[in-house]
Amino acid sequence: MTVQIGVIGAGMIGQDHIRRLTEVITGAAVTAVTDIDRARATEVASGKPVFCEKPLATTAEDGLRVMEAERAHGRRLVQVGFMRRFDAGYRQMKDVLTSGAVGTPLMVHCAHRNPTVPDSYVSAMTAQDTAVHEIDVLRWLLDDEISSVQVITPRATGKRFSHLKDPQIMLFETANGVRIDLEVFVNCQYGYDIQCETVGEDGLVRLPDPAAVGIRAAGLHGTAVPRDWKSRFGDAFDTEFREWIASIAAGAEPTGPSSWDGYAATVITDAAVQSLESGGRIITVDIKPRPAFYGAAS
Repeated sequence: MTVQIGVIGAGMIGQDHIRRLTEVITGAAVTAVTDIDRARATEVASGKPVFCEKPLATTAEDGLRVMEAERAHGRRLVQVGFMRRFDAGYRQMKDVLTSGAVGTPLMVHCAHRNPTVPDSYVSAMTAQDTAVHEIDVLRWLLDDEISSVQVITPRATGKRFSHLKDPQIMLFETANGVRIDLEVFVNCQYGYDIQCETVGEDGLVRLPDPAAVGIRAAGLHGTAVPRDWKSRFGDAFDTEFREWIASIAAGAEPTGPSSWDGYAATVITDAAVQSLESGGRIITVDIKPRPAFYGAAS
């Protein structure tokens, strides 16, 4: 069975997904692409499975409306594009945490570093466009909800546009009391570097660096650092679409991040932006009660 797919939005990530669906993934065919035609978009999306790149919506209220429409339909239709859950390293971390091998999680240390960003990148995007990936994957790894957020700004790098606050440090607390620190540094210069370490009562588990050969030359020993997100998470994107298409072909509901996950991420990033703009106040995350329709775990 070939799953026919319509793509709404032909920007950078939309074009990359079209390439993935036509050149990498089997069992799918892109049969429609639209960017601004609302009537056509409605026709393509009505009652059909939807893969929505993050964010699910630009406001929490719109996220709630998406969930209302989905529940009215009676089954899950929407999967949100948080590809970290499909990365092999993160999946190994999830297995370790679920097994209890390191005991109850106490703390998580994370870093999300980009070599550079364009001048269109503004300070709020640090949460909304960048840290949102950690926000989703940490909810999933810990099976826990983020209850508060604080954003503080250390000394700013001189290698940034003057309108941008960079780096930023985000401090989260979960409902179960896990403390998370996340460094977001989008002008680090040296490469695209994703780090995550969960410390439990009996040990710790660390996200592995991408496989790379070791080089010894000129008195130095080192390995390459990815230059961008495409090279770091290309396999995760492929797995994400492969599993989504398989669920559609089988007539099953999607198993990846749901509309609820998209809504929760938006509420949390909104709180992070509020903390940033307030000079670092601790902001309580006001998430609505989780509908039973979306299950009990993150």
